[in-house]
Amino acid sequence: PWTVATLAARVGCSRATLGRRFTELVGEPPMAFLTERRLALAADLLLEPGTTLAAVAQRVGYATPFALSAAFKRVRGHSPRDHQRRTA
Repeated sequence: PWTVATLAARVGCSRATLGRRFTELVGEPPMAFLTERRLALAADLLLEPGTTLAAVAQRVGYATPFALSAAFKRVRGHSPRDHQRRTA
C-alpha cells in the first residue's frame, strides 16, 4: 500500500513538504486521503459475494482483519459487517 513516505519519494520531496502541499491542494492530509481511498475500496470489495474480511484486509493493505475493522469503524462509524448488512 501507499504511504506518505512512498509518495514523497515518488514526487521527490520531503514528507513535510508533501504533507503541507497536499493539504493545501486537496483539503486534507495525505494519510487521511490514503486511508479513505483504502476504505472505499474495502467497502466495495466487501459487497462481493463470498469475500472474507481477511481477503479484503490483505488486498487493501491492512496487516490483519482486526486492523481493517478498527479503521473502518473509526472512519466510517460502523463495522465492515454492518456495512455488508446495510447494503445487502
